[in-house]
Amino acid sequence: MVTSDFRVVMLVDSGELSKIVYNGIKQEFNVVRVLVEEDISSLELVKKRVKRLGLLKTLGQILFVVFNRFVISLSAQRIDAIKQKHGISDADYPEQIATVVNSVNDERVIELLREIEPDAVVVNGTRILSGQVLAATDAVFINTHVGITPRYRGVHGAYWALVHDDEANCGVTVHLVDKGIDTGGVLYQDTIEVSRFDNLNTYPYHQIAKAIPMMKAALKDIASGNVDVKPGVEPSRLWSHPTLFEYLKFRLLYGVK
Repeated sequence: MVTSDFRVVMLVDSGELSKIVYNGIKQEFNVVRVLVEEDISSLELVKKRVKRLGLLKTLGQILFVVFNRFVISLSAQRIDAIKQKHGISDADYPEQIATVVNSVNDERVIELLREIEPDAVVVNGTRILSGQVLAATDAVFINTHVGITPRYRGVHGAYWALVHDDEANCGVTVHLVDKGIDTGGVLYQDTIEVSRFDNLNTYPYHQIAKAIPMMKAALKDIASGNVDVKPGVEPSRLWSHPTLFEYLKFRLLYGVK
C-alpha cells in the first residue's frame, strides 16, 4: 500500500483527459499539486507546424481541424457513454492544489518542483519538458501516451494504427519521460477495442480508461523501487494530425473514422 508520504505532482494541459487521469489516481495517491499549462496560441501553433511540416500540409491540417469541430459535436453522446461505462470522471481539480502556468518549462515550475520534492511527477498532454525541468527533482517522471510507443508517437496513435490495419497495436502506453517526443522507456502498454460508433475523438477516452490502472501500477512500482522498463513496439515513428484530404481518403478507402 502506498502511504501519504509518497507525494505526486502532476504537470498537465487544460484538457479533459488530464482531469480524468487526476480523478483516476487521487483516491490511491497523494497528489499534492497540479500544474496546469495554458494552451498555446493558435498563431504560434501554426507557425511551428509550418516550420516543421511545410505550408501545404499545415493548411490541410487546419482544414481538418475545422471539419473535425463538426465531428466532435456529434461525438458528445458517445464520449459520455464511454465515461459511464468505465466510471471515469472529469471533475475539476481542487482549487487549493491547482496552479495555472504559462508553460511547464517556466522557471516557476522548476522552483515548485524543487520546493515540493515529489516522489513522482505524472505528465499528461503538455509540451515537451525541458532538461531543466527534468533535472529540477529526483522524482521519476511518467507520462500517459494515447498510442503504442515508439511505433505511434505523436498524436492520434489509435487512429493511425487503425489506418494501417494494425489493431494489435491500437492502444495506450505509460512510459518514462525524457527530452524526446514519447521516446521514454515503456512501463506498461495495453490495447483498446473500438466499435463502429467510435472515431478519432472518442478513441482517447477508451485509451485513458485503460491507462489509469497502468498509471496506478507504475506509481506503485516507483513507490516500491521496482520500476521495470519493457521493450516498446518498433519501428519508431512520429505521427501528426491528418490533413482533411488524408482523413477523407482513409474514411472512404478503409472505413476508419
